[in-house]
Amino acid sequence: MTLEAVVDDVARLAPAPFVLVGYSMGGRIALHVGLALGERVQRLVLIGASPGIADAAQRAQRLVSDAALADEIERSTIEQFARRWALTPVLADQPLEVQAAAHADRLRSTPPGLARALRGLGTGALPSLWGRLGELPAPATLIAGERDTKFSALAHRMAEELPQAEVEIVAGAGHAVHLESSARVAAIIARGVSD
Repeated sequence: MTLEAVVDDVARLAPAPFVLVGYSMGGRIALHVGLALGERVQRLVLIGASPGIADAAQRAQRLVSDAALADEIERSTIEQFARRWALTPVLADQPLEVQAAAHADRLRSTPPGLARALRGLGTGALPSLWGRLGELPAPATLIAGERDTKFSALAHRMAEELPQAEVEIVAGAGHAVHLESSARVAAIIARGVSD
């Protein structure tokens, strides 16, 4: 799975103009798509996302650790991986009902698919976009949960670099803010979306 293939798929399938929403890795990919497709993207909504790792040495280290994780995923069942991923520090404090919904969603994936995505689209594999944020033509809404201090800080930092950005920090929510406060996130996404 490559970034180019994802951009091509979005370009082929999405109407013009369109609003693009992405969560976590999907938010980082959405940012790449927004830069690649330019004016076709009416607005970006990035949830718990970042433009990647700016430091080349750290990105290279992450590429190695992502490859090792991809190998581990391929040796696991989807159930084993789903349990392991739920223990990731950024996800560990989710309410029980959110944990259950996220677990059920993870079980719909396959180890080979997840490994391919990590190798081709992981934080180590994709270039940093910190130096390109000023080029984004579309306005961006950056959403993060209040308890997700890492991505809340990243949202504010990204907003300083983007030409048109607003930050929405959702009270009481963690990294999976779209699951913990789905009505609030849906209302934020719906703002400015025309029929």
